[in-house]
Amino acid sequence: MQSFGLRRWLPLGLLSLALGCSAPPSDAAIPPVVEGQPVPSLAPMLAKVTPAVVNISTKTRVRSANAYFDDPVFRQFFGLQGTPRERVEQSLGSGVVVDASKGYVLTNNHVVGGADDIQVTLQDGRSFTGRLVGSDPDTDVALVKIDADRLTALPVGASDALRVGDFVVAVGDPFGLGQTATSGMVSALGRSGLGSKGYQNFIQTDASINPGNSGGALVNLRGELVGINTMIFSPSGGNVGIGFAIPSNLASQVMGQILKFGKVRRGTLGLEVQDVTARVAKALGVPPGQGAVVTSVTPGTPADVAGVRVGDVVDTLDGKTVRSAQDVRNAEGLLPLDASVQLTVSRGGQTRQVSAKIEPEKLASVEGSAIDPRLAGVVFSDLAGDQRNDGAFGAAITSVKKGSAADDAGLRAGDIVVGVGQRQVANIKALRTFGGGQARQLLLTVVRNNSVYYVVL
Repeated sequence: MQSFGLRRWLPLGLLSLALGCSAPPSDAAIPPVVEGQPVPSLAPMLAKVTPAVVNISTKTRVRSANAYFDDPVFRQFFGLQGTPRERVEQSLGSGVVVDASKGYVLTNNHVVGGADDIQVTLQDGRSFTGRLVGSDPDTDVALVKIDADRLTALPVGASDALRVGDFVVAVGDPFGLGQTATSGMVSALGRSGLGSKGYQNFIQTDASINPGNSGGALVNLRGELVGINTMIFSPSGGNVGIGFAIPSNLASQVMGQILKFGKVRRGTLGLEVQDVTARVAKALGVPPGQGAVVTSVTPGTPADVAGVRVGDVVDTLDGKTVRSAQDVRNAEGLLPLDASVQLTVSRGGQTRQVSAKIEPEKLASVEGSAIDPRLAGVVFSDLAGDQRNDGAFGAAITSVKKGSAADDAGLRAGDIVVGVGQRQVANIKALRTFGGGQARQLLLTVVRNNSVYYVVL
């Protein structure tokens, strides 16, 4: 029996090797004309596309973690008074020029996010320092600007017009070895649930995509950009004919918000959902494995106003079948603010149509002094919906007054309080129940940058 390794989802951005093959004998070459008709070729289209595809190399300075050298006493004893040791991480990927006059380059967030130095190299060999205009980790889209003339931009096509079976070409410039182009077709549309966080609506293609092509172009046969290559599915790290690209419509929408607001603004319908498992389906009397059951509706939100109730099953969204809770979350995260959404929901064996609008999420907030005098100067809020969907819990700190006891104790804006004493805090409502106690000290468990700290007030 053949043994297969564990499946891995790999973002593309490290290395791609183009293996050359010896040229076939001239008598075995494909003739330019067969029976008086020219043989189809992608060369004319690629001649227009490749100047718009760039190589992106980045450098990121990362502080080296060392228990001895990070200790100030150790450093003083051995006379190591300089700055903490650092290492430089390098990354390579691709990008696509989408606006020649302004020098805008679309790429992946995982290619340039957090980088201290971004170098963009064009097909003609010119190299420029790139500036990160903005990025969106939730969709893995980033926008870089270069100050360059004589750029070639790729026209952006309508990715929502793609059909399974349409021919596409993937173009990238991995590892600075020169551009590569591979052809294939659209294997599937609207792929999600691929094991990574964020909002997913990927184009799946069997065009060979290898590590290092992150941020490169997926184009149709007219040479229009229909996707940004972003990840592969591979048991070994190499291409196996399953690659994924971010649809151009989505990338353009993210780019527009970055240029207008500096970031992506997302809204909510005001409901929380979960998958319809076999047990849930039996309890509700609905078919298993499709739809998303509503588990919570926030009062006053668009879903509440539209009449959606706990226990309803969302069957379709804007005419598209809802297969899982991820489909509903994707709609909230990918649709722009003020967009109207048409829902088909089932309740008690009956189906109804409702309309709701994506609106900014209104998070509950509270002054710390209303919870406990020792928390004066701190403002708490509930976590945003995307954080809760990722399994996070607690009460977020939105601001801390300078000079307050909380500030002196080390609390900072952005911290998430997940516990008081030895008890877990799920949200602001739970935090309120722990305040005003008689304990001499208030022990908070705080999450900051994925690390856990204790703060005593």
